[in-house]
Formats: sequence, C-alpha cells, structure tokens
Amino acid sequence: MRHAARRIEVGERRARLALRHRLPPSARAGEPTDVAEDLVALHGTDPASVYLAAAARMREPRIEAIERALYDDRELVRMLGMRRTMFVVPVEAAPVVHAACTRAIAAQERRKLVQLLTRAGIADDAAGWLEQVEGETLRALQARGEATGAEIGQDVPQLRTKLSFGEGTKWQGTQAVTTRVLFLLAADGRIIRGRPRGTWTSSQYRWVPIDSWLPDGRPEWTTDAARVELVRRWLARFGPGTVGDLKWWTGWTLGDVRRAVAEVDAVEVELDGETGLLLSDDLEPVAPVEPWAALLPALDPTVMGWAGRAWFLGVHGPALFDRSGNVGPTVWWDGRIVGGWAQRSDGEIAVRLLEDVGADATGMIDAAAARLAATVGPVRVTPRFRTPLERELSA
Repeated sequence: MRHAARRIEVGERRARLALRHRLPPSARAGEPTDVAEDLVALHGTDPASVYLAAAARMREPRIEAIERALYDDRELVRMLGMRRTMFVVPVEAAPVVHAACTRAIAAQERRKLVQLLTRAGIADDAAGWLEQVEGETLRALQARGEATGAEIGQDVPQLRTKLSFGEGTKWQGTQAVTTRVLFLLAADGRIIRGRPRGTWTSSQYRWVPIDSWLPDGRPEWTTDAARVELVRRWLARFGPGTVGDLKWWTGWTLGDVRRAVAEVDAVEVELDGETGLLLSDDLEPVAPVEPWAALLPALDPTVMGWAGRAWFLGVHGPALFDRSGNVGPTVWWDGRIVGGWAQRSDGEIAVRLLEDVGADATGMIDAAAARLAATVGPVRVTPRFRTPLERELSA
C-alpha cells in the first residue's frame, strides 16, 4: 500500500459518483447490463428496486429491456451476495460474488439448519437427512424444468417438515423447511431464481436448475482471489472509499477486508478528515459534470454503496432511512441527496425537497419525476422497507 500526495475534495467525489454510476443524461447507459456492471451489483432485496435503479440510468428506461436481460438473454442473475443480501449481477461477475461472499454464507446457514433439524429431532443424522432431501429436491426440479417452492413441496414430502423458530419471542412460529432447503441449494450454486410468478414487482420466483439456466457453467474462483477481485471492482466504481466502507459493503470481517486490500494495487488518498483508497491507475482528477437530477429507488446501490454517506446525504438520514439502515426513495441534485419521493395510489410521483435548490434544479427534478412516472406506467410500487418520508408522501 502506497500513500499518494493527493486530496480528493467532496466536489470531485460527487463528480466521480455521477459519471461512474451513470446518473447525468450524458452518462446514461444503453443496456441494463451496463448499469449492473458499472454499479458492481444492483440491490435486489426489493424486486422493484432492480428495475428502477437500472431505468434511472438508461437512455431509454424500458422495463421490458430489463426483464429481457434477466430472463430471456440471461445476462443478469439474481443471487445472494454481499452482507447476506440479494443482488442482481452480470453473469460474468456471479462466480466472483459467489466465491467472495456466498460460499461462506452457505456454509454458515447449513450449520444452522443442521442444528435446527437436530434440536427438532427430525433425524438421528440431520446432516445426512438434509443432503438426501436436497438431492431429491434437485431431481424433482430437474424433472419439472422449473417450479415454485410450493410445487416442489408436492413432489418431495420431506420439504413440508415443520421447524419451530423464535421460541419465547413475538416472532415465534413454525415454518416448513422448503424455503431453507431452496435457499441452501441456491447459495451452493445448484439452482437459481428464475422468472417471477407475477409482474416485475413480484418476489415469488420460480426455481430452475442452474445447469439448464446457464448451460455453459460458471468458472470457479478461490475465495481469496475472488475477494481481491471484488475489492478491485468496488474501488473502480465507488472509490475513493475507506476500509470501513468496504467492510460494511462486503459484510466481511475487518481482517478479510485488509487482506484483500493488501493484494489490490491501491493507494491511500486524503478525504475529508480520513484516509481513503483509490486504485493506483485512477488518480487523475475528475472535472465537474453538468448539473443533473435523478429520482433513485429504495435500496438504490449508489446510496447503499458506502457506510460513510455524509458527503452526499448531509443531515437528511432520519427522514430517508428506516431504523435498520435501509434507504427509501431519494431525490438527487448535482451529486447530493436533497429530498425524497413516493408513488401515491393514483400513480402520482410525489416529491418533497428537504432544502432549497432553486428554480432550475426544481424544474429538472420535476422532469425526472415525469420520466419515472412514464417508466412505471400503471404499476404501483411500494418499497418493501418503509421510511418516514415515503410513508408520509404516499398517504
């Protein structure tokens, strides 16, 4: 690690964010795969966020183009990744994310499920029972080609085995093992989430064997090499950022982050009172970009890309985030968050600015809201995680 005699001012950080995340009109992408690549991954916990995040950055924001990339051309895949969170990533990046993040999550979740099965007395050899059920589930799915969890449960009776959870808490209940078994098969890279049952806002997916969805297979990465590559990609698109930002975004331990950073050709730069990281070939100054406005969805990958957000969020966090740290819909002006938005039941995109940005900026924000309304059309979008301002505006 080298120290570069280079200070990155907030204005330059905002210009880098704008250009690399394709937010000004001149930087917009032609295809949703370009957007996903330039953001490393699209946050996929809320299905609608994938579409709205991509559309906000496309020259022609068409929902059908994003659906085609996901389910027809299969250039994007939905998978568990950083922070044990669902993401949509380019196919070529999926093996990197799997080796860097998902593989460890799968091992941890497998141990948890075996413990639950053992405690419930499901089988004397819970690990063996689970392996058998996984095999039968995969064979049933291969016979069907694709299926929902409920449909597979009809073919594999063991999937309907009930487990108790949350004993002694308000969340106490029972759940069939179906969801957990399918989760493990997906985390192991043996099945994949295919087309949803409903519209593009639905989270009920059909499951497909990965060999039939991606017949060319996926290359294998070692965990260490994949983590180095993921850090490199993040720095190229989100840098400069701090070790703390990387730790939060990846969900790794601090030691894992530092080991990966040590293998990347990065240099230290001075940020606003702290030390940041940049790739060594990315030190050239970035000039200011033209003024731009954007309405970004809940859980947008730009907002969720850093742990330290003061340089673009300011004091607006309490209105725009929920108590768990999930961001709601945001309004951007010239590299910083200045408000929030929500869709009302009649389809109107309601915007509230949290600071005075002037008439020119307000006009561009109104145009961005009209663009969003045209993209969404008759569909109604309610974020999965509700935030104070979004709730107020949508009422």
